[in-house]
Amino acid sequence: MSDQRILASSAVMAAGTIFSRASGLLRSALLVVALGASLRGDLFAIANTLPNMVYILLAGGIFNAVLVPQLVRRIKDDPDCGDAYASRVITLSALFLGAVTVLLVVLAPLLLRLYLDDGFRDPARAAHLESIVTLTRWCLPQVFFYGMFVLVGQVLNARGRFGPMMWAPIANNILSVAMLGTYLLVWGPVGNGPLQEAALDGTQELVLGLGSTLGIVAQLVVLVPYLRASGFSYRPRFDFRDPELRKTLSLGVWTVLFVIATQAAYLVVVKLASGGTVGGGDGTGYVVYSNSLLIMMVPHSIITVSLATAILPRLSAYAHEGRLAELGATVGSTLRTSLALVLPFAVLLPLVAGDVAAAAFSWGGGEDRAAGFAPTLALFGPALVFFTVHYFMLRGFYSLEMTRLVFFIQLGVSATNIAVATALVPHRPPVETAPMLVIAYGSSYAVGAVASFLLLRRTVGGLETPQLVRFLVRMAVILVAAGAATWLVELSMSGLGDRPGPLVALVRGGLSGLAGCVVLLLGARLLRVREVTSLVDTVAARLRRG
Repeated sequence: MSDQRILASSAVMAAGTIFSRASGLLRSALLVVALGASLRGDLFAIANTLPNMVYILLAGGIFNAVLVPQLVRRIKDDPDCGDAYASRVITLSALFLGAVTVLLVVLAPLLLRLYLDDGFRDPARAAHLESIVTLTRWCLPQVFFYGMFVLVGQVLNARGRFGPMMWAPIANNILSVAMLGTYLLVWGPVGNGPLQEAALDGTQELVLGLGSTLGIVAQLVVLVPYLRASGFSYRPRFDFRDPELRKTLSLGVWTVLFVIATQAAYLVVVKLASGGTVGGGDGTGYVVYSNSLLIMMVPHSIITVSLATAILPRLSAYAHEGRLAELGATVGSTLRTSLALVLPFAVLLPLVAGDVAAAAFSWGGGEDRAAGFAPTLALFGPALVFFTVHYFMLRGFYSLEMTRLVFFIQLGVSATNIAVATALVPHRPPVETAPMLVIAYGSSYAVGAVASFLLLRRTVGGLETPQLVRFLVRMAVILVAAGAATWLVELSMSGLGDRPGPLVALVRGGLSGLAGCVVLLLGARLLRVREVTSLVDTVAARLRRG
């Protein structure tokens, strides 16, 4: 597969991701309007944390890391194109996920004791604690459907069907938007008053929790017809003594430890974030942190995940054939392509963070509420660069089945996150809780990016480092000019106010960002930054064919 074909495959996935992320951002905006960004909003956001966490860990961990390389091998080597192996894995995973889901629902109150700040055990917060336990139990069945969605999607990816998994979450977001629309029609927006700190009643918990879970069911159901169309025929198989399956499970041991290390850091983050809002007032907590993270993940999902998903079968094939130099060259060139989008986002987002926050979260008269998102958003921009480098390096290690090394790298990442977060958050006022958590996040992935890059480069003999350095130098020159253009346009329209409404913020932030992007594209053409121009040319070619 050539670089151009990788870009073409990525473009199909990116198109689905754009629609998915757009509907996801609409869902987040409605959630803030309906529940606010304070204590009431955190009740639902934290209740939905556990299944979402499992989804993220499975998508980037056990299934993606361990199963895709095995599926690629079995599709190549087995007479039945890996159908029997995939059926065993799906059957075993369904049994495992079902048991885990039931166990989590039963143990929900104990789990929440780990995730929640001690302030929730105050008698004055008894109603809030009861509300979050009920919401969590409504949301926890998502664990099963999230896991099966990831697994079925990876079976499709291993067979070269990349698009459906990227488009399916739109069904989830449509149902979630409908659920929140229903909530707003019945109960109205939360406003800026004391209702932001009130507990939810039983009917509200049912609408929010069940509505969220049905959305995850829908995105799994959407994939089933594509699975059949790919030529795969699933039949339940309980003969788990397959040698390759044992190999997969042995490789998965280190990935499970990876998950545990990541979960430990995430547990600390959620616990600290819940403390930002439990006392009420203007504190920032999990809603601000998670929704800002969602915005940061837009370029990651559109370009990085699409590129990484497209190259993973290719990397697995190179690793299987011992072609380490080609594996390193593919990782290096694809990393540069991803950074061509990620770096501008990291530089421009801090400059327009206030407008992005207002455009996304100030609907329904929430200008003051939206302003609380701006510092967190601004800090997430640079953190994305380190996260992207780390993410691509891990794809290389996974293709080589070096899951043990990945665990030790992640141990360093998680330890850094925990150390920095626990050093910063307790000593800062509640309003700075979310920004301090982002600093910890960025610090941890800076450690991970450096360590994983150096180790993978040594393992495969090179990652086209000279080309990367030349690319970064040229991008730095271009981004200084692009950042200056964005800042000047933003400054010229500063008279529109520090806390504008969503439409004014959308216009000002859009024009500022557009100015920076124009300068970026002109600079890329002038300095011949192929990674940028190739992306533009690929998109333009697809638009012309469309």
